Amino acid sequence: MKFVPFLFCVLASLPAWAIQVDPVKGDDRHDGVQAPVRTIARAVKLAGPGDTVHLAPGTYAESVVLNGKQGLPGKPITVDGHGAVIDGSDALQAEEWESLGQGLYRKVKLLPRMDAAILMRWYFLWDGRVNRMGRSSKGIRTPLKKVEELQPDEWTYVEAEDAFYVKLPVDRPLAAANIRIPVRANGVALAGKGAHVVIRNLTATHVYNDGFNVHGDQIDTVYENIASIECGDDGFSAHETAECRIDGFVSIGNSTGLCDVGASVTHYKNVYIGGCHGHDVFFLGDAAHSLENAWVESQATLAVTISQHIGSDPARLCRASFKNVFVRRQPGLKGDVKVTRNAVLEAENCTFEGLNFLAAAGADVSLTRSVLTGSPDKPQLEIFNEATWKGVSNHYDLQGLRKGPLQVTEAGFAAYQKKPEVNESDSVWASATEVKPGIGADIPSFAEIQSKAAAFQKASD
Repeated sequence: MKFVPFLFCVLASLPAWAIQVDPVKGDDRHDGVQAPVRTIARAVKLAGPGDTVHLAPGTYAESVVLNGKQGLPGKPITVDGHGAVIDGSDALQAEEWESLGQGLYRKVKLLPRMDAAILMRWYFLWDGRVNRMGRSSKGIRTPLKKVEELQPDEWTYVEAEDAFYVKLPVDRPLAAANIRIPVRANGVALAGKGAHVVIRNLTATHVYNDGFNVHGDQIDTVYENIASIECGDDGFSAHETAECRIDGFVSIGNSTGLCDVGASVTHYKNVYIGGCHGHDVFFLGDAAHSLENAWVESQATLAVTISQHIGSDPARLCRASFKNVFVRRQPGLKGDVKVTRNAVLEAENCTFEGLNFLAAAGADVSLTRSVLTGSPDKPQLEIFNEATWKGVSNHYDLQGLRKGPLQVTEAGFAAYQKKPEVNESDSVWASATEVKPGIGADIPSFAEIQSKAAAFQKASD
């Protein structure tokens, strides 16, 4: 029984190494300390508690896989990207595709395995642009076209053949087309039993699943200054019992900005989300999550959802805390902030613009010093009778408010607040007046994360 503490002391006393990765100058026969290794995989295999894997700046055609890696308290295993990019795509090899004439090409067994889960996330990079054919894993899933229906610059998949088809203008050969294929699943992946891992200064892009994918029993994983750009599914996604702290995260053009499920516990600070397709923010499980100092340019099919898994223990609630969060819905698109049964949202100093707010039966919502507004379409606030609602010092600029069967307008809001069954104090419904200081999100505080997001958007244009 005394052996384990002794072993811990020995491990804790080992020196920390700086392991260098250089895909151009490195060699995997090196130790990474005296001379760099070539691959991230080799460096991760060499890394132990207290060690830092340093990536030479550049683009890497491999994923960062940290399955089962365990640091120690105060001695994490760290991967510092120094601005490196993990690219999940490879160039399409035209010679491997069969020409069927009239600009139509076919490739059988493009990946070793293709199933429904991959297919619903699938896309091609077409002249540097993501071509999803109107499909998203957590949003709209437009049926794939029949081969004979394809127009130039479109693609489809035929399950019976395990074959992809692409259609080009008849005067453009496939070899001259700039098409890339997302062949790697995740940019950064953790699975199994892991602990005390730090990932920083790293961008994941053009994978067919998640930019940052965390599975298993992960203790104290930290992510600093990371980005997910145009991934097939989630920008960041934690599962099972993973514990994650994220400080500095840009998520642009993914199917979902972030999605955490199961018993995972996640805490986000300094976040920018924009250009997503399926879902902007999605917490789906039975544990605690927080989002602080976050700016969301909402245009996904679904905006913000806090929900417990169907079939979960009713006593294990999905809890979300929002502080200084600004969510702005793109004009002309309908969307909701939705809190469902056995889910809790505590929001403080937040602004929700152009989004209906729904507290469903069995939901528990506390909204403090926050703003619900929109122009030209004002939002609707709907509180089900079986929902628990507490509003304090909020500013409402609404189309209407409904609590159970009760319909409330601006003229009747003051009387509504006085009802004994209503838990709404010091709030105003004031469409014609400015928001008081200290109410809503602090716009200047988002300058730094917006600047980072603008740099990524400029690079992708």
